[in-house]
Formats: sequence, C-alpha cells, structure tokens
Amino acid sequence: MSNEHLIILTIATATASAVLLIFWLFTRLVNAVPEQDRTWNDPPPLGFRIIWWPIEWLSFYVNPLMSSKSQTARLTELKQAGLDYTLNPAQFLGGRILWGILIACFANWVASSFQFFSLSLLSIAFALGFYFPAIWLRDLIQLRRKQMIKTLPFFLDIITLCVESGLNINSAMQQAVAKGPKGVLQSEFQRVLRDTRAGSNRSDALRNMAQRLNHTAITNFTSTLIQAEVSGMSLGPILRAQSEQRRNERFTHAEKVAMEAPVKLLFPLIVFIFPCVFIILLFPIVMKIIAQGF
Repeated sequence: MSNEHLIILTIATATASAVLLIFWLFTRLVNAVPEQDRTWNDPPPLGFRIIWWPIEWLSFYVNPLMSSKSQTARLTELKQAGLDYTLNPAQFLGGRILWGILIACFANWVASSFQFFSLSLLSIAFALGFYFPAIWLRDLIQLRRKQMIKTLPFFLDIITLCVESGLNINSAMQQAVAKGPKGVLQSEFQRVLRDTRAGSNRSDALRNMAQRLNHTAITNFTSTLIQAEVSGMSLGPILRAQSEQRRNERFTHAEKVAMEAPVKLLFPLIVFIFPCVFIILLFPIVMKIIAQGF
C-alpha cells in the first residue's frame, strides 16, 4: 500500500471516528433530557410549538445557567401574559435562542444565494430572532391589560348583582365567568375558582390573581374584597363602589387618550401632510411661472 493510500485511509478513519463520537455525544445529551409531563399544562404558542422538541432539549441545559433573579423576572412576565402554565423561564429563553439561530441561518441562506456573506448581517438576524419573542411578550401583556381595563366594570357589575341577590362570592364569580365576555378576566376568575376548588384559600387565590395581572385596579379590588370578608362587612355596597370607581377610571382614561390624540397627530401632520398640501398648491403656480419664462 502506497503512502497516499495510507494517508487517505487514515483521514477517512479519523473522519468516521469523529462523526461517530459526535453522534454518540449528541445521543447522550438527548437521552439525558427527561421528558416533561405536560398533562396539566396549556399548549405552547404557535411560534414555540413548531420547534418544541429543540426548546425542551435546550431549556434543560440553559436552566442551570439562569440566575434566580432572572428566572423570577421572566416568570413574572409570563404570569402577566397568562403563559405561566404554558412556558417556564428556561423554555422561553431557549425559544428565543433557537429563533435567533433559525433567523440567522435563514439570512445566511438568502445571502449565500447572492454570493454574499456578512458577519454583521448574521448578528443582526440573530438579534432580530432573539428579541422578537420578548417584544411579542411585552405586546401581549399590554393587550391583556387593555382588555382587562375595558371589561373590568362589566364583571364587577355582574358580581355585584349576584351578591346583592343573595349569592356568595364564589357563585357570583361563577356567574361572571359564565355570563361575562371572553377574555383576560374570564380566564383569571375561572382560575381563581379552580384554585379554590383545589383547596387553596380564596384570599390567596385573589392575591395570586392580583400578582398575575399586576394592575392597580385589580389590586384595589382584591384588597378591598379580602378586607371586607375578614371584617365581616357587607359585600354589596363595597362591590358597587368598586364598580363605579372602575367605570369612572375607564372614562377618565378614555378622555386622556382623546386629549393626547391631537398632540400625537402633530408630527405626521407637519412632516407628511403639510408638505404634500404645499406641493399640490404650489405646483401649478410654479409651472405657470416657468412657462412664462421667469
């Protein structure tokens, strides 16, 4: 056997050994990840569902690297978005990393088709995929908060009517869940009822709801309700006062938004609308002046 054949055989053997070693390490890493029991969990969002298996695998190794402060902050955001029974902080971070890698790979594929490569482009693509889930989570929290402010007086009215008609607070919340509009508060009140059926104290369930929603109106409502129950006060007048206060706050917020509208319209009016109007008005005059030879 010649030296060239011996070198080729050595290279092929080393390559095959490296591939087998990588495959063995990969299978060891995959088998080390325990299967998560999601019997009582909600299905993940679509963007996480399509890459769920790699997210589970990556989150197992990312979780020890996250500090307790970071996990607490992410869990608070997931609770405010209503996703704490869907994702945990490590899975959310794993999804962000994987989406960053996927967007970077897609950008590299598009750039390579034009025979172009740029490390800055890959960095921007990875940052786009990494930060987009965080932006989506923030927008989801704001959307839930707007829906909550809009529907809170209606739910309080239903609970007040039920309590004044003789029902207890649990039955009143059950009627609010059944008759109220679908949305954030319906799912949150339903979760309070589910926690109380599971044996949790109603005061603790209400406090958990206030912590999840993280809004002053809900905090005031739950604090007043807990205090009234502890002191033995009548719930009807207190709930009616809460309903009137929340309705007045919603009306005040609507007035504030309406008063801010002209200020927000000022910039596009000056930058986009006024120049177009001036161009339309001055164009015939300028053309007439040019035609006359001035």
